[in-house]
Amino acid sequence: MNDMPRVMLLIDADNVSADVIEQAVAMVLARHGHLHVRRAYCNAEAAQKQQALFKRLSVRPMVNLSAGKNSTDIALAVDAMDLVIAERPQVVYLVSSDSDFAPLVIRLREKGCRVCGIGQKGKTGDETTLVYDEFNDLQHHAAATATAAAAPKPAAAKRAPRAPRRAAAKPEAPAAAPRAPALPDEVIRILDAVPELLAGGKVELNQAAERLRAARLLGRSASSPKFFNKYPGMFWLTPDGTPNKVQYIGPTSL
Repeated sequence: MNDMPRVMLLIDADNVSADVIEQAVAMVLARHGHLHVRRAYCNAEAAQKQQALFKRLSVRPMVNLSAGKNSTDIALAVDAMDLVIAERPQVVYLVSSDSDFAPLVIRLREKGCRVCGIGQKGKTGDETTLVYDEFNDLQHHAAATATAAAAPKPAAAKRAPRAPRRAAAKPEAPAAAPRAPALPDEVIRILDAVPELLAGGKVELNQAAERLRAARLLGRSASSPKFFNKYPGMFWLTPDGTPNKVQYIGPTSL
């Protein structure tokens, strides 16, 4: 772990949806494999509402009791500077669509951090994205579903009536070729959460377990070796006895 960059994720939970928060944590874990600091800044009402989400994602809620304008943003900025001095992260992710964090981004960069932004699509302006070293806009899934449902459906084209015709003798259908057995849905979800497994490489069990927990496939206190052992012929744990790595040995064509 000493040669891995220290990564910090700070979330403006008053600004983005729970769905985007979950996507942001999964994205950063998929990219780096670890997260040293996970904090979400919000008012007391939001903290209570998102309590289960924060607990599942191992995000520490930083509750702001002040009611003033931008008080949560100010709390995040002050904490960010304290954390950069104390924790010395190489990469800082700010999850917010708010343009008010531009001075903080510039100051963190001066401290030697690479600063990446994550926002909610449709809420982020160009003046926000340009200040970061990198910016990712995530789609709020519920919003996408509502938009699709509200879109008018094209009217079905009317067909001219067909003239009746005589029924022809149906040719005998050829025998269907045998198909390869389909992978269980949960195995497919495991490979989606840990794509390195599909490439045939051995993945550290701790890293795989963190990805599975972020994808809600593995409980917080559940054993990852027992989880993979439920699928004999699909995954192989190494070494025997006290495994610390997992390898996918099932079909490579999904």
